[in-house]
Amino acid sequence: MEAKLSPGSGIVILLGVSSAFAANHVAARLAFDHGASVATGIVVRAAGTALVLFILMKAQKVMIALPRELRAQAVLAGILVAVQSYCLYSAVAIIPTALALLVFQTCPMLYLLLSWAMGKEKPRPSTFAAMLVALAGLALALDLSPDKLGARWQELGTGVSWAFAGAVSFAFVYYMNANGLKPLDGRLRTFVMTAVTASLVLVAGAGAQKLALPRDGTGAAGLVLLTIFYCVAMTSLFLTLPRLSAASTVALNFEPIAALVLAWIVLSQSIAPLQILGAFITVGAIAWLGVRK
Repeated sequence: MEAKLSPGSGIVILLGVSSAFAANHVAARLAFDHGASVATGIVVRAAGTALVLFILMKAQKVMIALPRELRAQAVLAGILVAVQSYCLYSAVAIIPTALALLVFQTCPMLYLLLSWAMGKEKPRPSTFAAMLVALAGLALALDLSPDKLGARWQELGTGVSWAFAGAVSFAFVYYMNANGLKPLDGRLRTFVMTAVTASLVLVAGAGAQKLALPRDGTGAAGLVLLTIFYCVAMTSLFLTLPRLSAASTVALNFEPIAALVLAWIVLSQSIAPLQILGAFITVGAIAWLGVRK
């Protein structure tokens, strides 16, 4: 068995992984702004990730076979990931990247609510308090003050709805991974889900004529980079996760903060100081939920 990494080392590694995930979304927005369609971004990313995971499993001699009783669940999880990917990328395409990721951060809360509803978890008052703080921070980040709620919703509502729909879909994926699909190796699980996602979106996108390539070199670079960043993040996560302490994984919540910085540098997207404070409040509350879990 490989030696465990120290909590400090684990946090540094996962901050890098979170930054790579954030960079994937920033690169996606770059590709979308230069002609690539959401469906194309998903197909390229999912297919690239599936290929990398396949090579990784072959190198590590992981058996690539699904038990018969888990095949339907694994395919369903892949369909849900396809829905989540399309929803989140659709949000990234039309509202600031960091705001889309912050709305998507409601996913852990939705997963807890689903676990409570299914009798897998017991509600705790402290958890409700953390959720309320996270939602208050999200409202601040979105600048949803009562006096301009209508105007802000008209501006951001579609993107927020896409991101929240993605969070709902991924909450069910979380639940399936934590319960029905738990016996599967994480690499095999993710390989199946990404392969199903790539196949489903490719067929649906082609049928709906929604597969559009970038119109210039900048868009092509964004398409390549979103795949590279996502593959690097996923591969690094799988290689290091078995050696990390549970406490270290809280650093994965850093993604929206990294997106704030990267989107400002690359896309010139900026938000007001109070919105940045709201982002930190939301991420902090959700990270605290993870620590409590």
